[in-house]
Amino acid sequence: MGATVDLFFRKELPLRGFDDEMRALVARNLEGRGVNLHPQTSLTQLTKTDQGIKVISSHGEEFVADVVLFATGRSPNTKRLNLEAVGVELDQAGAVKVDEYSRTNIPSIWAVGDATNRINLTPVALMEATCFANTAFGGKPTKAEYSNVACAVFCIPPLAVVGLSEEEAVEQATGDILVFTSGFNPMKNTISGRQEKTLMKLIVDEKSDKVIGASMCGPDAAEIMQGIAIALKCGATKAQFDSTVGIHPSSAEEFVTMRSVTRRIAHKPKPKTNL
Repeated sequence: MGATVDLFFRKELPLRGFDDEMRALVARNLEGRGVNLHPQTSLTQLTKTDQGIKVISSHGEEFVADVVLFATGRSPNTKRLNLEAVGVELDQAGAVKVDEYSRTNIPSIWAVGDATNRINLTPVALMEATCFANTAFGGKPTKAEYSNVACAVFCIPPLAVVGLSEEEAVEQATGDILVFTSGFNPMKNTISGRQEKTLMKLIVDEKSDKVIGASMCGPDAAEIMQGIAIALKCGATKAQFDSTVGIHPSSAEEFVTMRSVTRRIAHKPKPKTNL
């Protein structure tokens, strides 16, 4: 829309917690669309002036902006609920403490959603509420299931993930990890001339052949990842992905045609510590 945009973030790449390879692609795509990136940078001072808002960075750089959006994170909005009056326990972040059925320490009080600070996503809150209803009113005690919850970041193009990132897989896996990747220029970008790559990745536990993580940065990533999430929830193996016939031409077919291992990461047992 003609605005100059500067993005400051504290780490080397944006979107801490996501797959590093995907984070790097998001950064390249942002730069390709004209966003000025400032990694490993914080803002130390904001001052209103006649020209706009004067911004001072941690490196001593000075900018003048019309608008500043400062994303400082979120905390559970529980202060006005007067929970201490009835003895409901909160954690250090102010989140309501609950058990695996979403019950607080007061048997008649339950809590779901972001106030419990588990996975702060609307569909997760809906899932927790369904489990609560089944438990409290349906006679079917039901625990919320937090494995393989898919999510997306709606940057342009979007990023979507489900399961473990490569870094998480290396940290958590008990065996060797196989990483499959596919990078390409989507057909509509080829026609338009935009140089913007799509990247897809599958993380596979070599011993079981199960796909334990999937990620994509590219057009329609969220739409595609929703279907991949079902496969991971069902415990699909890489062999089952490979035996699935793709839809051609589509970007999604790349998830079932990645045959060559990009890299194999050997499991490194953690050293035992003597307490």
